[in-house]
Amino acid sequence: MDLRGIGTPYNASSRFIDDNVKNGMGDRVAIYYQDQQITYRQLQERVNRVGNMLTELDLKMENRVLLVCHDTPEFVYSFFGAIKLGAVPIPVNTMMKPSDYEYYLNNSRARVLIIHQGLWENIIHLKDRFIYLEYVIVIPESDQGNFAGVLNFCDMMENAGNMLDSCYTQSDDSAFWLFSSGSTGEPKGVIHLQHDMEYALDHYAKNILKISKNDICFSASKLFFAYGLGGGMYFPFGVGAATVLLPDRPFPEVVLQVIEKCRPTIFFGVPTLYGNLIDFTEKNGKLYDLSSLRICVSAGEALPAAFLRKWKKIYNLDILDGIGSTEALHIYLSNRIDDIRGGSSGKVVPGYEARIVNEEGEDLPPNEVGDLLIRGDSIAQGYWNLHEQTKQKFLGEWLNTGDKYYMDEDGYYWYCGRSDDMIKTGGIWVSPIEIENCLLRHETVLEAAVVGVTDENELSLPKAYIVLKEGVQPTEDLACELKTFVKENLARYKYPRIIKFTDNLPKTTTGKIQRFKLKLDNDNQGNKL
Repeated sequence: MDLRGIGTPYNASSRFIDDNVKNGMGDRVAIYYQDQQITYRQLQERVNRVGNMLTELDLKMENRVLLVCHDTPEFVYSFFGAIKLGAVPIPVNTMMKPSDYEYYLNNSRARVLIIHQGLWENIIHLKDRFIYLEYVIVIPESDQGNFAGVLNFCDMMENAGNMLDSCYTQSDDSAFWLFSSGSTGEPKGVIHLQHDMEYALDHYAKNILKISKNDICFSASKLFFAYGLGGGMYFPFGVGAATVLLPDRPFPEVVLQVIEKCRPTIFFGVPTLYGNLIDFTEKNGKLYDLSSLRICVSAGEALPAAFLRKWKKIYNLDILDGIGSTEALHIYLSNRIDDIRGGSSGKVVPGYEARIVNEEGEDLPPNEVGDLLIRGDSIAQGYWNLHEQTKQKFLGEWLNTGDKYYMDEDGYYWYCGRSDDMIKTGGIWVSPIEIENCLLRHETVLEAAVVGVTDENELSLPKAYIVLKEGVQPTEDLACELKTFVKENLARYKYPRIIKFTDNLPKTTTGKIQRFKLKLDNDNQGNKL
């Protein structure tokens, strides 16, 4: 037999599931879910059953499987079961509109859809428009529902074998896709390889979080996001630790109750959630028992220094702020457990390299704002079926993150907004993040978002959208007070010329403020001086 071109086998499902059983950890708890405790041996058997289910449907290597699943054990079984047989799982957001799932299915050309019952019932009316879809596997949530023409996940699991050898894959084979948030256009399929999860585990989770088999992880960020996929699944599995899965939306009271009950040691949240947790605790006057936590993590967008200080004051816990992306899979800039600088994204995670460059691609000295480029081996292969956008984003070994940053003399990185979020007022670049963080320090402000708008002379100026704390009334005097507050705390030219009070801000499901939607707001009126 001619074996030329055959390299060393590597399958991510074998690495993150089978190896734990092989290494004597089969009886350790892998997943805490509601009242269930699922061991690694049980997890392995159920992953194998899903792999055999899909094999029975004649699924082959590189075939895509779309996962529209809540954060439940079935998500985990389906994700690793598909990878084990060489197929490519694609987890997607469970909070989208029906037309979005039509896009995901047709764009990815997925042959199989695994979906929770309630979510299927929301899109069943579009089933004739799913061009490439051959099989729908529904995860039952009740005895009621329309199961005509679909397969029952539980029935298939029960009838499938619990032994399965991994498909022959190599470290550079496709493993899974994630869809980018699509903040500027349609979502893009991001192709990740078999080795990407282990690289992020080794360089971020082990180096920065010091994760071990004794940890229990809880991610409020959902598994269908890159951030949640790591914190809530493959980080703990990579070291034989456990994860807590929450299928519901992460409302503050629910999150605090889960931490108090399940006693996780590492918590993953986003800045908006930390703000809501702080506000909920202050408003209700009740401290929850979070003493099991040894560290909290934040990502998604820059964590306001005010949140860091308040969280530390209330719960005596540090938050490690960092930044990552779907394309890089997880965090590549981060604060450290023993080295936190409030307001910054910290330093480069070992195993990654960073550059800050100008428009000509030339490296900039410290304290000059430019475009952040990242290099590291968890960076995706590219975008599915988007040749031009892949060339623009993936620059050889370097990823153009689309973020504006500067690095100070001590090597800390400071986020200045997205490349298209920066505001140039009076000929000077202004970071919306800096103004937002200042506004958040005012006692009346719950949330703030700043965008650039143009005045009657076509000059750019900052406009602030403000959500006030409960019981605070929006007034002309308060708007003037907020402007004065910014002038007193930042360089005067940075103050928002327009303030608009609003009941809520547009956000992604991970809590990121969608400033591009605010830019589409043609009502530039507000309190203007």
